[in-house]
Amino acid sequence: MIRYGEYQTLKVLYIKEMGAFLGEEGQERGILLPAVQAQGLNEGDEVSVFIYKDSEDRVIATTKKPLLSVGGLANLTVKETTPIGAFLDWGMEKDLLLPFKEQKGKPVKGEKVLVTMYVDRSERLCATMNIYRHLKTGSTYEKGDEVKGTVYGINRQVGVFVAVDDKYFGMLPIQKAFRDYRIGDAGTFYVNEVREDGKLNLAEGRNAHIQMMDDSERLLDAIDEFGGVLPFGEKADPAVIARELGMSKAAFKRAVGHLYKQGLVVPGPDEIRGK
Repeated sequence: MIRYGEYQTLKVLYIKEMGAFLGEEGQERGILLPAVQAQGLNEGDEVSVFIYKDSEDRVIATTKKPLLSVGGLANLTVKETTPIGAFLDWGMEKDLLLPFKEQKGKPVKGEKVLVTMYVDRSERLCATMNIYRHLKTGSTYEKGDEVKGTVYGINRQVGVFVAVDDKYFGMLPIQKAFRDYRIGDAGTFYVNEVREDGKLNLAEGRNAHIQMMDDSERLLDAIDEFGGVLPFGEKADPAVIARELGMSKAAFKRAVGHLYKQGLVVPGPDEIRGK
């Protein structure tokens, strides 16, 4: 049985000028492996190939190694966005469609997205950012280990969901998330707990506290530059905070809270006063 989007070992049924035609024992019609990739093959030889549809929608075999196969996971670059979806570079001539309904967040040209591949009802290969059921458990990580991962989901009441090593299930509880995260963010975390089911509970990198201290110092410097009163406060637009301070609104609020507890500022909705 020919399976789209997967590697298969097939037999050379016959050879024509355009290439070798591959299939399983007993098949009369084969799938073309273009001549440039079929050199040296003879009838009866077996060859490992990837099955897909080319730019003309023809079923074809290739010995090339795409960046993703059905059920696998990969970080792919967005080449173009359109009303029907985004098109991803997966190492083949025909870009891979990430349909609009399979997106999380808003993919941006040039950025990477973590996806898996599936075959749609029209037997087309497509990508999806709904990767949960493809993540694995049972990693060899232990509590305290530093890990890297990609954010693939966010629930403001539960936590930030992270694909550790882009393949293992990880979750950063919302009460331990001290940054503003977005889908696709890559980051460093450490394992706070290995659950009985093998899933990983995470905490932010050990430098999270250091980052808050740096943000607090930057905020104090800005208050001084404005003559002791920052002309915007906790109700400020995130764009204003980013422009003036180079930090997110969440980071700004954490810094304000930290300095308030230290007795160094008096926060307000429209201004922050230094003491």
